Amino acid sequence: MNNFFIVDPNTATNPEQLNAANFLAEDLTMKQDNSKPQILIYHSHSQEDFTDTVPGDVSTTVVGVGDYLAQILQDQYGYSVIHVTDAFDIVNGELDRNQAYDFARAKVEQVLQENPSIEVVIDLHRDGVPEDRHLVTEINGKPTAQIMCYNGLSYTVNNGPVDYLPNPYVQDNLAFSFQLEYQAEQYYPDLYRGIYLAGLRYNLHLRPKAILLEAGAQTNSVVEVKNAMEPFADILNRVLTGEG
Repeated sequence: MNNFFIVDPNTATNPEQLNAANFLAEDLTMKQDNSKPQILIYHSHSQEDFTDTVPGDVSTTVVGVGDYLAQILQDQYGYSVIHVTDAFDIVNGELDRNQAYDFARAKVEQVLQENPSIEVVIDLHRDGVPEDRHLVTEINGKPTAQIMCYNGLSYTVNNGPVDYLPNPYVQDNLAFSFQLEYQAEQYYPDLYRGIYLAGLRYNLHLRPKAILLEAGAQTNSVVEVKNAMEPFADILNRVLTGEG
């Protein structure tokens, strides 16, 4: 709990659910070859930006970070990647995130139905932090934004199991996040901020190997966050190949 997981006050967990030995024993290696799509990247909050985002330039937003991650995974590691760049948080031309996860789910379900070979689903975000907080470290000589996995337990303290948001893959999702952070702890110990456990689902039910990744925050530069995609791609590859 003190090393890997951060629990939101609105949810709760227990030692049985957070069993490190079980997490590490789960086989999360990639089953498909790259002749068909393997990894899907999308953004429930496509309008998230950074300190030096240029208005109107998508490449300087979280979508541009997703482009860079897709490029690394394809060019450096040989995965077949689909990157969905739709804006799920723009309604009638205005920023509106009330239904962003619902809109994103509908699109992602369509892509997964059309591409059943996809095993990994990444909802790429950036966090929101106080303006005086800068989530940055140095990796390979580069200023690098720190990252965090955000997991949903479909359980709240007030209401117990959130039955209208079922997720049969909660334990798989947790194992995936844990194995990623376990690799980061060994190779890039300053990269990860932890795994945040919240009460809802966040579309993580769509695949066992689904994550919501918070890369940096609004106080980071675009370059710092893009730099974080390089070590993240490395630890993801280590988990998917079992070579970590």
